[in-house]
Amino acid sequence: MTKRKLMTEKLKEEIAKELGVYEQVKRDGGWDNVPSKTCGNMVTKAIEIANRNAE
Repeated sequence: MTKRKLMTEKLKEEIAKELGVYEQVKRDGGWDNVPSKTCGNMVTKAIEIANRNAE
């Protein structure tokens, strides 16, 4: 089964910057060490953006 990317890398970076965790992502060298709570907050933010764009 192949993974389907739901968010572009650019969108993830924008949201991470907005939530203040982008520096951690850069420092740690990727998304693997981002806490699950932060990932959940990023998904919530992405949904908010999608809803705004759908209106």
